[in-house]
Amino acid sequence: MIKNEYHHGNLKDDFLTIAFDFIAKEDIEKLTLKILSDATGTSRSAIYRHFNSKDQLIETMIQKGFEHFDDFVSLALKDKNKPLIDRFYLSGKAYLEFAKQNSNLYRLLFGNKYANIREEIISIKDVDCSGFGALKAAVEEGQASGILKKEDSFYRTILLWSSLHGLSSLIIDGFMDIEKISDELYEKMFQDMLSSAVASKVKFLSSMPFGETLLKPKI
Repeated sequence: MIKNEYHHGNLKDDFLTIAFDFIAKEDIEKLTLKILSDATGTSRSAIYRHFNSKDQLIETMIQKGFEHFDDFVSLALKDKNKPLIDRFYLSGKAYLEFAKQNSNLYRLLFGNKYANIREEIISIKDVDCSGFGALKAAVEEGQASGILKKEDSFYRTILLWSSLHGLSSLIIDGFMDIEKISDELYEKMFQDMLSSAVASKVKFLSSMPFGETLLKPKI
């Protein structure tokens, strides 16, 4: 059968939609340009006008994937109408939920397989780095307000991020079947993260009977 060429401006978006739909169910390693060609009824040359290799497709998927991740995770952090503790809590929950709902995409974004491509297009040292930048800004907001201890905000952000990444990875990779207790683990981890990050005076006040809810999310 002769494949039909698509002649519209959304063909690249169609390819990406198919690619993301594919990795929602299958491992990224099984994705090929031929799959895109077969799904759209187009020739390989039509794909090559947009992606000259699988690596170029992966690069675009990483860029788009981080945009999706940022929208999913950073929204709560940037909501200044909520108390800072609530924003940390909600964004952490969103982080875990993103990983659970998009396990293969999460592995693509944060795994080692395509780290060389990822590092060409994104760095946590970038101010606007997806998710990380919003978390660092929230940490610095907490430090300025006296809620969090004065320390290197970059390193504190890495510590918070690594805790979320570690729990997310354990959940989606089925380690010891901890997904069944993931909510309880997150609640405990959140309190541990706060305890190590809050200023001494806040920690002291939270230990008093009248301040026991200081470090608890009000949601």
